[in-house]
Amino acid sequence: MSASEAIDKRMLDLAARVAWRAVGDVEPNPLVGCVIGRERDGDVEILGIGHHRRFGGDHAEIDALKACHQRDRDVRGATMWVTLEPCVHTGKTGPCADAVIRAGVARVVIAVSDPGEVSRGGACVLANAGVETRFTAASVDAVRLSQPWRHRLETGRPWVIAKWAQTDDGALTTPQGQSNWISNERSRLDVHRLRAKVDAILSAVGTVLADDPLLTARGVRRIRRVATRVIVDSSVRTSPDARVLSMAADAPIVVAASKRRLTDSEVAQRAASLRESGARVEGFPTGDQGVDLESLLRWLSESTDASTVMTEAGSQLLESLAEKDLIDEAQVYVGGEKTSVSHACDPPATLRFIDGNVHTVVSTRRFGADRKLVYRRPDPACRRDAGFS
Repeated sequence: MSASEAIDKRMLDLAARVAWRAVGDVEPNPLVGCVIGRERDGDVEILGIGHHRRFGGDHAEIDALKACHQRDRDVRGATMWVTLEPCVHTGKTGPCADAVIRAGVARVVIAVSDPGEVSRGGACVLANAGVETRFTAASVDAVRLSQPWRHRLETGRPWVIAKWAQTDDGALTTPQGQSNWISNERSRLDVHRLRAKVDAILSAVGTVLADDPLLTARGVRRIRRVATRVIVDSSVRTSPDARVLSMAADAPIVVAASKRRLTDSEVAQRAASLRESGARVEGFPTGDQGVDLESLLRWLSESTDASTVMTEAGSQLLESLAEKDLIDEAQVYVGGEKTSVSHACDPPATLRFIDGNVHTVVSTRRFGADRKLVYRRPDPACRRDAGFS
């Protein structure tokens, strides 16, 4: 890696770290970060840093330009590093590419192109205006930042985060007579933080019948998004007295049933009872778990504008999602204690859900004795690195 590439990586890494602060606040828009600086003798004088902070607010480029103005820093002739191609359309804000040109920025380094039909093309606009423009995949973090947003545009499905806990020797449940909790309290609080940032929480009727969960975010400092609780329940076995229904007025609840089974009078009667308790009962084509999961995910994207979905389910629903290649990210909490006589082993660096699709570890973290590993599906944009002309 050349000195210039090393600088590009460092600045885009910084932009990605800053942008990550807005998870749960900007969706359905993408996370975007931006750094403006002036290169001097192999280093960078940072003039301003910005990121997209909330849906409908300033985009990252505008936020960074305002930060420079507030510090009385002149950006003419400077370099801008931004994690996503500047937009060209007027939506809730004006075109970012035009603002960059007006500011006099001389060079723009971009981590990944914008695939949006109305927003893409900023690189062309910049280049035609005489701004030196370059794409680079030097920062994997900057590329991955917008992966969930790009995934939804390209597939029509929200980004699915499969969450589960396992023991240090690979078990998903504890032996009878031991604590029901595999992970510790700090790990469980981290799960609630995730619940407070996603658009929907996907579970199955088996989990509801066995555990009677609330499926809400609790004990966190700020709830950024109130997630829709979605129960895959083909025959509508969920009880109107279930705890998930007790919160229906504060957090939406959707029961995903089989469209075919809803024609049965008894099932239809149970569905009517759930609707009276505040649930939304929707019928879907029959598939794995009694409901076609891909149809359900597309419906969540189209009907509820869901960008991110996390799972709170047992192995059957997880296996069904995996078999259909519907898991985009896995967050795995590995308990610090073994629960059997087998030898503990390190979690794998990759997870293979279907042939040819290997999810790799992108981050690790410790919560006391527990370990959290985050796996993601491959992102082709991480392998692209090209100039622009």
